[in-house]
Amino acid sequence: MKAFTYILVCADGTLYTGWTNDLEKRLAAHNAGTGAKYTRSRRPVRLLYYEAFR
Repeated sequence: MKAFTYILVCADGTLYTGWTNDLEKRLAAHNAGTGAKYTRSRRPVRLLYYEAFR
């Protein structure tokens, strides 16, 4: 199974880092307001960078 570490740019210009095993689903959750508490009030977020790991 793959895991991903990712960096998001929030609407206010701040950065958020996280990890997941389903990057598309997690990005959708952040933008729907059901992701991390930090990103809920800083939507929309944009994927800046990610890396995949085993």
